[in-house]
Amino acid sequence: MSELIQHPDSIEWRFERQILRIEPWGENSLRVRATCSPAFSDNLHALLAPVASSPQISAQPEQLRLRNGNITAVLNLKGQLAFYNQRGELLLEEMWRQRSTVGIGASEKSQDKYISALKLDGREFKPLPGGKYQLSVRFESRADERIYGMGQYQQPWLDLKGCVLELAQRNSQASVPFMQSSLGYGLLWNNPAIGEASFAKNHTQWQAKVTQEMDYWITAADSIQAITRQYARATGTPPPAPAFTSGLWQCKLRYRSQQEVLEVAREYRRRHLPLSVMVIDFFHWPNQGTWCFDPVDWPDPKAMVAELNALGIELMVSVWPTVEARSPLFPVMKAKGWLVTSERGVQVNLDFMGNTTFFDATHPQARAFVWETVKKNYYDLGIKLFWLDEAEPEYRAYDFDNYRYHAGPVLEVGNQYPRDFAQGFYEGLRASGEQDIVNLVRCSWAGSQRFGVLSWSGDVHSSFHAFRNQLAAGLNMGLAGIPWWTTDIGGFQGGNVNDPAFHELLIRWFQWAVFCPVLRMHGYREPQIQPPESYRHGIPQCNSGSANELWSYGEENYAIMQHWLSVREKLRPYIDALFANAHQHGDPLMRPLFWHYPHETQSWQVEDQYLFGDDLLVAPVLHAGEREREVWLPGSHVWVALSGERYQGQQRIKVSAGLETIPVFIREGSELVGLLVNG
Repeated sequence: MSELIQHPDSIEWRFERQILRIEPWGENSLRVRATCSPAFSDNLHALLAPVASSPQISAQPEQLRLRNGNITAVLNLKGQLAFYNQRGELLLEEMWRQRSTVGIGASEKSQDKYISALKLDGREFKPLPGGKYQLSVRFESRADERIYGMGQYQQPWLDLKGCVLELAQRNSQASVPFMQSSLGYGLLWNNPAIGEASFAKNHTQWQAKVTQEMDYWITAADSIQAITRQYARATGTPPPAPAFTSGLWQCKLRYRSQQEVLEVAREYRRRHLPLSVMVIDFFHWPNQGTWCFDPVDWPDPKAMVAELNALGIELMVSVWPTVEARSPLFPVMKAKGWLVTSERGVQVNLDFMGNTTFFDATHPQARAFVWETVKKNYYDLGIKLFWLDEAEPEYRAYDFDNYRYHAGPVLEVGNQYPRDFAQGFYEGLRASGEQDIVNLVRCSWAGSQRFGVLSWSGDVHSSFHAFRNQLAAGLNMGLAGIPWWTTDIGGFQGGNVNDPAFHELLIRWFQWAVFCPVLRMHGYREPQIQPPESYRHGIPQCNSGSANELWSYGEENYAIMQHWLSVREKLRPYIDALFANAHQHGDPLMRPLFWHYPHETQSWQVEDQYLFGDDLLVAPVLHAGEREREVWLPGSHVWVALSGERYQGQQRIKVSAGLETIPVFIREGSELVGLLVNG
């Protein structure tokens, strides 16, 4: 017979092997766990330890209720669970379809829909060989619900209702499983297993391929802003952003030598163009897994860093987690168990420019070893910024069932890899005395933000189709708790420096990036430039893309980008304040319209424009050949165009959008009006 148990600070349901526990976990929030093991693990996963709270617990016939601020959990004797807000309105309820099911949803007057011969439980643990389970958790779906967050997926929809999302890390896909609902709740799937989230019309389902227990965190509030901040307190906020973060970052695939980097930096200064960061991309090393400069091309990196710093430019270097079989560190790391292992086949994870294996970022000793190597070969030269590429990691084939980490099989723990990769560098930098830390990381998981992660959208194509996807990706990353986000301006691959069609895409992308958290030039530009030698000491040498500096695309395009760079410079104090707000509260810098205008229907429907902080409304031009576009102006106040025209809110207007401009509007009363209008 099932049993309900009331503890001083939690409630439980037990039946056969399963234990379900609900406990307060932060303001207006609950942590919900279930297991078929004798006890719960002590793994917090993405969560921080909670601040102590005193929930209100009450017992009714065959039912327990636990209230923590705005959220109440109701658990009945059959093990069914539902959540309500402070007004008693149903937020979310498990989906059960059994002959003996009893509905506990407050909005359900009839029990008919719950009684069924389908034999579906709200929580289903399917045993797997070895003692673990495949877990499915089902919730009732609401037709009027809109869903946001979940990280970065390469599709154009901001509202994820109706979407099926793979819970897995891939190049350009970042699974950050925190969703926000228009109904007034947020839910973190606090489980790093490979799986799937389905926000279907008939039901919502979360699935973990391999796991030991169910673990999710749910919070309630009356606004997306409040939900975001409660999540940030539960999982952490970004550290303070260094002052250079809001400036221009210059990168390409790839600067081949020390001399090339310095020539580009000097040219920026000769042209009086403000530049904050220069980035050295991959294969500046003798081989993968050496984590150092190749002295042939980089004879005096310490002097290079000193000259860049004298020019006011920070230097970032790329660090891959790959270790090539001929690296002198490979046998040491293999013997220590610091490399990812394969369950079957050869021990090769990636065959790009060599046979490589990833170091195991979930292994604390492996993280420490890699950091100590990086510290000696980069940090001690004055380099404090690192580009943690391949951070998914990017397997040659995403056969997640074939790989194992120190923390467990990839099917069970795989999504935490990019967070752990970033954690190793963050902790190493902190131990070295650094406070303001930012590292560029390709991929994120829940909690990554607290390790100084600037996430970017990966190797996306140089096309307007891909460009449109990035707007939804950036907004949903912010709503998933990752406020530091950027893209490769112009897309990563496919742009020819001599192609006028690509020039148009580049200009539109650059204009938009001026109003993104980080403005970063990067790409693998055509035509490709072959290396002077195909092999060096038997190691393959990497080719490079064409030039990718602002002046690389002709004088007309240079003039446009130069103008918008000057706009970015004027905006930097405003952007710096947004970064400070993200550190304090976890607020995204890029925000959907409903962040500030939740009571307007249009704010939930418009998905091709957004707010950059409180004062700027940005409507990027997202289609080739487009020279005008419609814009919805929210709010009851006046919006001021950069040209000076004033428009009353609560209307849809059509504005011109020549190639030299992007439709941007300033909230009247903001000091940005005097700074930017007609500037």
